Amino acid sequence: MPVACVRLYAELNDVLPPARRYVSFPYAFEGPCSVAQCLASQGVSSSQVDLVLLNGESVGFSAPLLDGARLSVYPVFESFDIGREQRLRPKPLREPRFVLDVHLGKLALHLRMLGFDALYRNNTGDDELAEAAVTGGRVLLSKDRRLLARPEITRGYAVRQKEPRLQLVEVVERFDLASAMAAFTRCLCCNVVLVPVPEEEIRDSLPPKVRESFHEFRRCRDCGRIYWKGSHYHRMTALIDDVLRLVRNMRDAGGEG
Repeated sequence: MPVACVRLYAELNDVLPPARRYVSFPYAFEGPCSVAQCLASQGVSSSQVDLVLLNGESVGFSAPLLDGARLSVYPVFESFDIGREQRLRPKPLREPRFVLDVHLGKLALHLRMLGFDALYRNNTGDDELAEAAVTGGRVLLSKDRRLLARPEITRGYAVRQKEPRLQLVEVVERFDLASAMAAFTRCLCCNVVLVPVPEEEIRDSLPPKVRESFHEFRRCRDCGRIYWKGSHYHRMTALIDDVLRLVRNMRDAGGEG
């Protein structure tokens, strides 16, 4: 029986039994076998894969496996360019845009806080999420691996952390978002970019203490909500600093995969 040597990288290992994670393992097959068939047998969805190297050469999912082949499989790369190798999905996003499932509401707010386009509603069904990802060129962030395995989803990521702050660390690190942040430029409620608003235009609608202490404001063009650098701003700044510190620690320590 022919045998290929397979190695999965980064979060693709999540679907493997512990003994096969982050190591090369033998894959025995009978008769003709393609890369796609091999990956499916291991529980890997095509939506998770960006690059396949077969004996060191980039190939597509239909490439045949032969006895003794070396297969290396890499996850979707949003954070860096893989150069001239053959991509297995559309080119990576340079302006990351996300759509999040109903379980990730706080993560959506945090991404908006950092200035990223994060589409979220607490009653969105799977079909709507898939459509938003496909038609809007968005990365689908979800806790539901079955949703991410749908064939139309070509940009998807399974969020593994449970606590919202750590979810934000995970996503910022995974998609290399630190350098693209534009914090406090987007409405936390509407996901719309904020615009500066003159103080005299909104003065009568501000609480007395705000009028006395603050003079720079931004407003949402959709809901009309007004933002200023009050106590909430300092709390969110502390959160951002903490997230960036944890991301730097992860980078400094290196990662498996």
